[in-house]
Amino acid sequence: MNYQAIIFDLDGVICSTDAYHYLAWKKIADKIGIDFDEKANNRLRGIGRMESLEILLSSHSGRFSEKDKKKYAEEKNLCYRAFLQKMSPADLSPEVRTTLDQIRSKGLKLAIGSSSKNAKLILQKLGLENYFDAVTDGNDIARSKPDPEVYLKASACLGIDPSRCLVIEDALSGLEAASAAKMDSAAIGDAAGNRQATYHLSRFSDLLLYL
Repeated sequence: MNYQAIIFDLDGVICSTDAYHYLAWKKIADKIGIDFDEKANNRLRGIGRMESLEILLSSHSGRFSEKDKKKYAEEKNLCYRAFLQKMSPADLSPEVRTTLDQIRSKGLKLAIGSSSKNAKLILQKLGLENYFDAVTDGNDIARSKPDPEVYLKASACLGIDPSRCLVIEDALSGLEAASAAKMDSAAIGDAAGNRQATYHLSRFSDLLLYL
């Protein structure tokens, strides 16, 4: 396939902020009185904040008003953003940076397609704020993955047909979003063995084998 653009998920692909997400959600869960561990946290990967909160609250017998939900979501985000302040360019893997440079040298466009509303902050902390040709994140969409909106908006921003875009994902919801957008996908990390992906990566640089 002659791809013209590569669209990357952010968390778990370009960098890893899973530990920060877990600690922030754990703080909220403890406050409400919900048992929450890293296994439960895996259910929240790749989806938006409010959707994640609904999953978290589903294990509690109580009822929560929309005002309460908004408060808990905001508290989680404030906690998470505090953790993100610790990030720096040193948190970006040399392999990731080198691979991105090699992809760019091939004349391909690069984009971010993330459900996170903190994508631009993370890119800034990593020193990548001006690196991608388009950044579409949770602030730009109404529906989180597995809805294809974030990837379709990224391809539109690039001006490239979805069929010429390759998505890089580490979560099932992201692979489903890519499929719904009629885009090929390469799975890495926890999603590497998923049959829904077009390609399966053992490491980030394996992406170069398919370009």
